[in-house]
Amino acid sequence: MKTLTRTGLAIAALSASVALPFSASAADKMLKWAHVYESSEAYHTCAVAANDALATATDDRYGIEVFPASSLGKEVDINEGLGLGTVDIIYTGQLFAGRSYGPIAIGGAPFMFRDFEHWDAFRNSDLFEELKQGYEDASGNHITSLTYYGARHVTSNKPVLAPADMEGMKIRVPNAPLYMMFPEAVGANPAPIAFAEVYLALQQGTVDGQENPLPTIQAKKFYEVQSDINLTGHITDALLTIVGGPAWNSMDAADQEALTTVLDAAAECATSQIIDTEAELVAWFRDQGVTVNEVDRGPFIEAVKPMHNGDMATWDQETYDRLQGL
Repeated sequence: MKTLTRTGLAIAALSASVALPFSASAADKMLKWAHVYESSEAYHTCAVAANDALATATDDRYGIEVFPASSLGKEVDINEGLGLGTVDIIYTGQLFAGRSYGPIAIGGAPFMFRDFEHWDAFRNSDLFEELKQGYEDASGNHITSLTYYGARHVTSNKPVLAPADMEGMKIRVPNAPLYMMFPEAVGANPAPIAFAEVYLALQQGTVDGQENPLPTIQAKKFYEVQSDINLTGHITDALLTIVGGPAWNSMDAADQEALTTVLDAAAECATSQIIDTEAELVAWFRDQGVTVNEVDRGPFIEAVKPMHNGDMATWDQETYDRLQGL
């Protein structure tokens, strides 16, 4: 993994003490950074801390105001807002960005990566740089960074130890088509529901389960309304940091470079915290009385693999082969 920059270390130190949404400062232009995650999560605290770094780097020409927890809209809304100029920066899943440029969604597909090291090789690869450029050409927006989101696991009110255990299960997924690949491969029924509405849907039994990384399951308190966490690790997921075209194109080259440096540092800040948190949370959940089930991932992988280059794929065989060869 990349070594934290000096800016990144500063952000990491500051983010540990910041938990509330950021309010505007004295910078000439405040960039609106929107996301759907909680203010307690590393994605938010590292983004909040980026404000001072950007203000310093640009002599107060630019600052950052961060809007968490879907306060500026659901994930589909904030992606659309980039081009409209209603938001300037977002975190978003690769599968949402895939709506604008299909090949970039490959990084969010199930069992696309062997492990974290494979994912890390991808984010530092020429392939990822080419996918970023393809997205920019298609959307007009600019990707700066990739932040580790964690390994996604299935939660439920029963043990899920094999693909057959998911047959007929109604499982919440984010509202992007490729998130349906994993449920459909194992015979489950995917139900797209906005992130802010998932807790209530689980509580009321509208869906039988959902899937997210352990830090998100903790932050969103899904463990309060689900008895089991099943360690399927079916997606090694990440968040893209994207700057909207209107905002990016209004900046000169020096300020673009400063913003990129700050956003990369925020990505490193959050990535390192998510890695640390993942390592601790299995024991934490068990201490809360949640059943955490170890899962043989082999049968799940075999169920999904035939779909990697099937009808749902938004990438070509060459892109797939290059990723697998990293």
